[in-house]
Amino acid sequence: MPEKNRYETAVALMDAANGEDPNRVEWNGETWPKERLYSRRMVEMLERFDPTADEAMKLAVRAQHIQRWRIPRSDFPEGRQGYLQWRTRLYRFHADTAGEILARAGYDDATRERVKQAVGKRGIKVNPDSQLLEDVADLVFIEYYLEEFAAKHPEYSEEKWLDIIRKTWKKMSERAREFALSGAVKLPEALKGLIRKAVG
Repeated sequence: MPEKNRYETAVALMDAANGEDPNRVEWNGETWPKERLYSRRMVEMLERFDPTADEAMKLAVRAQHIQRWRIPRSDFPEGRQGYLQWRTRLYRFHADTAGEILARAGYDDATRERVKQAVGKRGIKVNPDSQLLEDVADLVFIEYYLEEFAAKHPEYSEEKWLDIIRKTWKKMSERAREFALSGAVKLPEALKGLIRKAVG
């Protein structure tokens, strides 16, 4: 398959897979499958943060949460251990699903493995691909989902929020931290003060 068609096929397959999400969200007056919208936001953030990213990374960020609803949190025990088990299972699932789609689109073993390593969060801090994907995911979380998360947890104290923000910050590269504070990312108004306090 020609390289251009291969990429377009992979994108179409990933978008179709995420389009099956039964969970719907409203954005800009439109109704979206939840993970299809998340995928779009990941792609757009990559274009802003690292416009020179190559094809493999464009595919990896698109696959970050691919078909996430198929592995629900409720299938795992409550508490931190259950959460970690769920997250580990998700990493494998997303990586395997991305690899299967890339195989269908005609990608070679090396590209598929590279995307799987990034989507599976292998070697964050030492694997540049995994770190780039983590950076984009954290920037998307800050711009689009942090305020929503805050609204769901009004019981959290200021110290709890400072801890959440610091943990997110710790996972990011220095370049992503600078990008987040440069004005290139829309910080949620209600949490701007806390964010700057947490990372100051």
